[in-house]
Amino acid sequence: MQSSDLSRHAKDVFAAAEREPLEVTRRDGKPLVLTTKERSDDEEAVLDIAAQLIAAVTINEQLPLPDRLAIPYPWLKLLSRADQQRFAREIVEVARGSFSLRQPRRLLLEMQAWRNTAEAIAAGWDTSEPDMLDGLSAVEKP
Repeated sequence: MQSSDLSRHAKDVFAAAEREPLEVTRRDGKPLVLTTKERSDDEEAVLDIAAQLIAAVTINEQLPLPDRLAIPYPWLKLLSRADQQRFAREIVEVARGSFSLRQPRRLLLEMQAWRNTAEAIAAGWDTSEPDMLDGLSAVEKP
């Protein structure tokens, strides 16, 4: 897209930029990329996760990976040991896939799902057994 299209057909250019990042070329400067704030924020969040994963993998290699990941993500210690190990394995796999496809959303959703699980555990949602009904009950207006 040329910068002149931005002034002449702004609505169309903005609609295209909402679908995917759009390169805008200019005669008097370097090309620019037009994208949504949400996509830009997602990319920043993914870079933060990548930095934390790299740090966790490279620091104190004597510790198991789940323990190293608990340094930047202390909420990880609220999960069971088995879930901590599953998190470590899955987050690395999802990160690799997301990075290779340049699709950060999947990694962000995975990280948020694990964090939500830890928050639910912290709120006590995992401690009580569910109340089971003794039998079927007829209800007047379901």
